[in-house]
Amino acid sequence: MSGRNTVIRSLHDLGLAAWFGGSLMGAVGLNGAARQEGATWTAQARIASAGWEKWMPVSAAAIGAHLYGGGGLLAVNAHRVVKQKGVGASTTAKTVVTAAALAATAYARILGKKIDLASSPDPQDAQKAAEHPIDTEQARRQLACVQWAVPALTGCLVVLNALHGEQQRPLEQLHGLWGHARSVVPLMH
Repeated sequence: MSGRNTVIRSLHDLGLAAWFGGSLMGAVGLNGAARQEGATWTAQARIASAGWEKWMPVSAAAIGAHLYGGGGLLAVNAHRVVKQKGVGASTTAKTVVTAAALAATAYARILGKKIDLASSPDPQDAQKAAEHPIDTEQARRQLACVQWAVPALTGCLVVLNALHGEQQRPLEQLHGLWGHARSVVPLMH
């Protein structure tokens, strides 16, 4: 990599940091506080829903920044992905884990919105919830699982980022490019 990519790397890393940190704090702190302070499941759901609703725009911006930065890094490092041994595999793994984290985040939002509607005192929300009834206990269990899946998956992305950083060391690049060259030209074995 010949130039600096500070802006896209910062968007990538800060976006991931906020996505990971926010989801972990929500699963631990916000949901824990809602369980502690809410006397009924409805009160717990209302407290948690209010907090997650406040976080949602920040989370969306963080995810967008991470994806934009990741796309930019992929573009500037495309030659390494193709030519440096190991980089293509780690990039593929990172792409798959990112897709899983996005899916888990979206599913958490869908479940959270359904629980929010089912626990709302607003008559219009109650009507919407009645039109699309859910098993709230099952939805709460699923939501608890998926809310823990998001920080687990984004934590995996942090580890894969560390691997990518190690792969960018000059000796790693030289070793990886040499390994690729040996695999392309059989006489170099």
